[in-house]
Amino acid sequence: MPIRPVALISLILMLLTAPMASAAGAEFVGRFVWNTGSEHHGGYSGFELDATGTGFVALSDRGWIATGTLTRKDGIIDGASLLSFNRLRDPKGNSVPTSREDAEGLTMRRDGRLYVSFEGYARVWTYASASSKAAWIPRHPDFAGMQGNSSLEALAIAPDGSLYTLPERSGERSRPFPVYRWNGRVWSQPFTLPRRGDFLPVGADFGPDGRFYLLERRFSGILGFSSRVRRFDIVGNRIGNEQLLLTTGNLRHDNLEGLAVWRDSTGDIRLTMISDDNFSIFQTTEIVEYRVID
Repeated sequence: MPIRPVALISLILMLLTAPMASAAGAEFVGRFVWNTGSEHHGGYSGFELDATGTGFVALSDRGWIATGTLTRKDGIIDGASLLSFNRLRDPKGNSVPTSREDAEGLTMRRDGRLYVSFEGYARVWTYASASSKAAWIPRHPDFAGMQGNSSLEALAIAPDGSLYTLPERSGERSRPFPVYRWNGRVWSQPFTLPRRGDFLPVGADFGPDGRFYLLERRFSGILGFSSRVRRFDIVGNRIGNEQLLLTTGNLRHDNLEGLAVWRDSTGDIRLTMISDDNFSIFQTTEIVEYRVID
């Protein structure tokens, strides 16, 4: 029976948009529940680790930024020490107002400079340190039209120093996520990421392998959260080689939103993720690690 033109077109589109098969994956390493004595502890949406996997920066969506160190036993996190807890500052050096505090994305340059993306009033600010005042990065025109609680959720810095950010929602279930790139002078929107299922972007990082890692979340009401990590290659203005590394079942972890990708002492790439507990007594702040298997 001959294939009708409409059916043939549908088949081609399905093949073009389907994830590429991959033997890569990720195996669970450990989980650590992090508690502090601070009333501002919680709501973490961004997370960064240094090259050793011990020094960390954690970003709260209520406008606070924490620094500290992790300890491990047999490679598994068994402790976290808080070194500082600072209120994010605006470009004038004042504490960021509550109406503009919804910080979601965090990335760190090799010299320690921080970049933070915000929802609500979509923008990216940069900080010389966790306690310094912010500096503006000009906004892309698209930022003004983004949904108030679903805009710049993920932020990552590429090996060449370019920033990549994308919103939590694309506007329609069938519409891919636009990715924006800041090259130090201007913003561009070089490509989109395919939207697959009900998962939404919440965190991103470039790994030591130069690849782009995307953490996504799906919320299923009383069934809790499910998390997914996809990996891509970015070459110039193109993105490809999509690989699915991890999909967790509902209630396996809490609301994972921050992602740091690094290489451990054995040479393995690790995915270290932190949860946003929404300051709820029914949730926890947990730091979860997986090891990438290629």
